[in-house]
Amino acid sequence: MDEQVNVPVQGPNAEAKQWAMFAHLAALAGFIIPFGSIVGPLLVWQLKKDVDPFVEKNGKEAVNFQITIAIAAMVCFMLMFVVIGALLFPVLVLVWLIFTIIAGVKANDGVAYRYPMTIRFIK
Repeated sequence: MDEQVNVPVQGPNAEAKQWAMFAHLAALAGFIIPFGSIVGPLLVWQLKKDVDPFVEKNGKEAVNFQITIAIAAMVCFMLMFVVIGALLFPVLVLVWLIFTIIAGVKANDGVAYRYPMTIRFIK
């Protein structure tokens, strides 16, 4: 019988995983700073994208998701005149918070998380 040899898979190093996690969780700055949910991931991505391809991929994904959420929030605000925006906005905030935390945890585990329903502005 052939013996299977387990070859270790080389993943991102600890520093790359940490910066990728920061790229996602920097969006939580939106609770403190206006437009911080976009500016935070954008800064981390721009400053650390040369550290590792894993950081660059996660940074771009985080920025794209935050821009998509910002557009959805603007649509919710416009729909508040029809009342449905007032119902959709809390759901949007909850989805934003959950997906941002999931992405940060996955990035820290070395998994490149891809947000669902995200418009890829930055390729």
